[in-house]
Amino acid sequence: MRRLFWLSVGAGAGVYATHRVKRRVERFTRALSPESVAARAVSTGQGAGERLRLFASDVRTEMRAREEELREAVRMDQAPPDGGGPPSRRVLKARYTIIENDKDGH
Repeated sequence: MRRLFWLSVGAGAGVYATHRVKRRVERFTRALSPESVAARAVSTGQGAGERLRLFASDVRTEMRAREEELREAVRMDQAPPDGGGPPSRRVLKARYTIIENDKDGH
């Protein structure tokens, strides 16, 4: 009687393991079918394109902001600052330095 019990337990475990392996193999072959691979490639490409567009938009926005900062620094460099500062000095905002007039009058 014990032998019959263990024989049926072993057969049941074998059937169960075979069924699980078969399901995994079927799932694996479906995932690597040409249609599945093509669908994944298309969805990945579309997602990458959207991320690239968002990145380019962020770059353009930050580029404009930095260009405006640089233009402001150049404007401040060309004109003396408003206020009671001595006329022989000019302030460079970009470098946070004060340049004294030298012998050449620059």
